[in-house]
Amino acid sequence: MKTKVEERFSEFFEKWMCQLHEYLQHLRRASEDYRAKTGCEREQELQASVSKVTQHYKDYYTIKWALAHEDVLAFFCPIWISPLENAYSWVTGWKPSAVLKLVNSIRINGILSSSLVELTQEQMRKIEALRVKISKQEDSGVGKVGGSSEEWGGSEASGGIGAGGTERSNGRTIEVMKAADYVRLRTLKGVLDVLSLLQCVEFLAGIGMLQILLRQWGKKTVCTIN
Repeated sequence: MKTKVEERFSEFFEKWMCQLHEYLQHLRRASEDYRAKTGCEREQELQASVSKVTQHYKDYYTIKWALAHEDVLAFFCPIWISPLENAYSWVTGWKPSAVLKLVNSIRINGILSSSLVELTQEQMRKIEALRVKISKQEDSGVGKVGGSSEEWGGSEASGGIGAGGTERSNGRTIEVMKAADYVRLRTLKGVLDVLSLLQCVEFLAGIGMLQILLRQWGKKTVCTIN
């Protein structure tokens, strides 16, 4: 039987993924329009698309952190994702280094439709430095990783942890979850800060497609097993 938090977040996550799919289409159109005709107006469209998607991710973590104060363990054993999705997760979410591997994979495989193929030496140097830093944080454990939502331009979700053994334990578990989320947010921000506007659009489209495909494959696997 689902808990209230599991029910609420399952419903939220399904809607969030549907919205992500819509944003993916917007990102693709924005990229195609920009390539067809550049200009100030097109750049504004690119910036608007990037802002919408980054806000979408902010909304995800705002809801996640708020509900975690009611039942944080639900996020360590999520019922709203498939076993396949869970196999690729890291401390209640996607693995930060996977995003950097995606950028490198697109560049090396020479996907001609992507501006990420055209990364400069300076961009590659910065992304490699970010990869090394993030990998160390993943390997060292989230207990040693700090951070704050201010780095992403967000704010802490509300909800207090009172006195008592169980509440202190839950508070520590929430801290572990948030520490991992901050690594994810820093990874996204770190990559976006390095890329050009068009590259940001195509990078966000890439990670969005990866999330969507993994979810689709996961659902198919579950259906096949059942």
